[in-house]
Amino acid sequence: MTALAPTAHRRLVLADRVFPRHLVVDAVLVVLGAALVGGFAQLYVPLWPVPVTGQTLAVLLVGATLGAVRGVLALTAYAVFGIIGVPWFSEASSGWNVIAGPTGGYIVGFIVAAALVGWLSERAWDRKILKALATFAGGTLVVFAIGLPWLAFALGIGVDLTLEYGLYPFLIGGAIKALIAAALLPLAWFGANKLEKRSE
Repeated sequence: MTALAPTAHRRLVLADRVFPRHLVVDAVLVVLGAALVGGFAQLYVPLWPVPVTGQTLAVLLVGATLGAVRGVLALTAYAVFGIIGVPWFSEASSGWNVIAGPTGGYIVGFIVAAALVGWLSERAWDRKILKALATFAGGTLVVFAIGLPWLAFALGIGVDLTLEYGLYPFLIGGAIKALIAAALLPLAWFGANKLEKRSE
């Protein structure tokens, strides 16, 4: 069964090059994608009200390797399971209060970022460094575009404090994560293509 298989005109993403398309495989990849984000969320530097974490890098990698649909499902699963009690939000937290709080917008932004990155990756934007960098920078910006207004509303603060709390401390880290992803994905594609040629 291939319920989540890509349409014929759509390019494959990295996961499709490595694994067969099957509903069970897709489900496993979605769960593993959610778990990867949850694991990277535990790589954090405590900072109020938004900690510095490795989540965004994991989101970019999940979106690129799984594609738009599975990427969205993985990040939705991350959010839903975190809400119902899996302690894999940052600092091993969980619960609805996290989503309703100042960091909730970033978690929602992860879902949209995975959709964008996955969509572009399905069109081979993750295979060359410059396009990959644009893809991952775009995904990072989406997270901020949703996270910052949510932060401002949750805390009842103005633009200056919103940027001070929710953007400025993350600019360098966000750029580094986008660069790491932009280096890893083309390298992974190169390796996958080399292996495929050797097996022919």
